[in-house]
Amino acid sequence: MTTTLNSSDVLPYGAFLDQEHHDIREMVRDFATKEIAPKAQEVDKNARFPKETFEALGKLDLLGVLVPTEYGGAGLDYRSYAIACEEIGRACGSTGLSYAAHCSLGTNPIKLFGNDEQKKKYLPKLATGEWIGCWALTEPGTGSDAAMQKTTAKLEGDHWVLNGTKQFITNATDAHVSIIMAMTDPSLGRKGISSFVVETGTEGFYVSKVEKKLGMRGSPTASLTFDNCKIPKANLIGEVGEGYKQALTTLEGGRISIGSLALGIAQAAFDSALTYAKQRESFGQPIGKHQFIQGYLADMATQIHAARLMLYHAAWMKDHGKRVTMEGSQAKLFASEIASKCCNLCVQIHGGYGYIEDFPAERFLRDAKLCEIGEGTSEIQRLVIARQLGL
Repeated sequence: MTTTLNSSDVLPYGAFLDQEHHDIREMVRDFATKEIAPKAQEVDKNARFPKETFEALGKLDLLGVLVPTEYGGAGLDYRSYAIACEEIGRACGSTGLSYAAHCSLGTNPIKLFGNDEQKKKYLPKLATGEWIGCWALTEPGTGSDAAMQKTTAKLEGDHWVLNGTKQFITNATDAHVSIIMAMTDPSLGRKGISSFVVETGTEGFYVSKVEKKLGMRGSPTASLTFDNCKIPKANLIGEVGEGYKQALTTLEGGRISIGSLALGIAQAAFDSALTYAKQRESFGQPIGKHQFIQGYLADMATQIHAARLMLYHAAWMKDHGKRVTMEGSQAKLFASEIASKCCNLCVQIHGGYGYIEDFPAERFLRDAKLCEIGEGTSEIQRLVIARQLGL
């Protein structure tokens, strides 16, 4: 919905964005329109991780958007990152998901919690796209109960030895480095969880199962298995027992990125539905002239606008050093659920054509559903919000 801006234009969302953010949007949108969108259908159909796209994103400094310049990144703010997630997701949900997982999960924890040596070693490669990152929290049988970690890490001399399995890990098949949550002291519960950075070529590190999914097929999801995986003692991120706290902070920011991804998919669905409604004729006129279709499109436009305001507000708060536990969860919850609604309406507006692969409507709907599940389900978001209300 955003158009090219002239200097005399009143900037939309001006309370949260400045001209630099709009310039970033124009740059990302131009790249995404020319380089990502044309192969979105093929990426989905073949369940292919588009390595060439991530190499290009690295050259544009977009993989290091949150990484400080001294470590080879762009050193931009969270609003810039949210905009990038939105525009990439608008072009291809799969690419947007892998992008968000790399930046906010596979890279940002090292920036936030890593020591100088870890930052110097890993951030430059992650920022340029030489390496892809992933983050492993979820385990079989635990799901949303992230505190119930069964993967263990035991200190033996100058090495940690990891054993266990992680599930539903985005980018796992193509990652070069993974951030792993593991239990270092089961007697302490969540306070006994620690965080480690593990290079994926390490002996005892295995990609054990690649999932076949409803949507986001071009973003690889797999299980990781650790069988006496020995890593240096220096690979501990932060202090022993800080892993769960780090995870909560990581997810707090990650929810903004997944909300922005959902927003991009919703926008793509709206754009597609609006174009179709203007072109497809029935009963002697474009279907966009029928009140039912007008109502659908009006609802979609309104919900997308509201979601964008919520996400930009949460990102603005994060950029100003404020906690976004409530606002991030609200934005992610609302954006992900309206994305599914908008994509469903997009299919409905397309009618029979919305149900076949010749049109992107069915892909939008399949992709959008993940946003209600990943980085905290809608149910978990409601629980977080309720707790913030003192319930």
